[in-house]
Amino acid sequence: MKQLILIIMCVLSTTLTYAQEKRVMVAYFSCTGNTETVAKAIAQATDATLYRIQPQTVYSSADLDWRDKESRSSKEMGDAASRPALADKNAKAETYDVIFLGYPIWWNLCPRIINTFIESYTLDGKTVIPFATSGSSTIENSVKELKEQYGKINWHTGKLFNDGSAGVKKWAEETVAAQN
Repeated sequence: MKQLILIIMCVLSTTLTYAQEKRVMVAYFSCTGNTETVAKAIAQATDATLYRIQPQTVYSSADLDWRDKESRSSKEMGDAASRPALADKNAKAETYDVIFLGYPIWWNLCPRIINTFIESYTLDGKTVIPFATSGSSTIENSVKELKEQYGKINWHTGKLFNDGSAGVKKWAEETVAAQN
């Protein structure tokens, strides 16, 4: 009887350990540092791998001028098929169970480079938790669009952070704990 109990305890312990050891990544795109601040706070709170999504060609201040219809960001956001090239494809995102995906809100959407990132890896069935920064927009429309475009990903409720990293630690810890 003692041996049976010992065997059951070993099996349960192994199962619980496996459930607690989900691999977590924080992948983010940031041009001005706001999203990066939040991403670093999430990675620290969850002991996650941090990966910066970078474009092959860095955005200049002129590229980011949303008031200029001829700026790079305006042209990309005006073309739903635009997929800016990545500087690298070394994230190995498909090897993670949970991916926090961060970006600034551009034109009430995620920047097109986020689409490039998603399409560069096999994320079907992965848990992806969006987070964003914005001076005036919400995250809802960007998440809605991502869910429609990439329906095989297990999308979770996203969160917008407009006040730096305040509240990030608690949210990130609770979000990861809910995945176990």
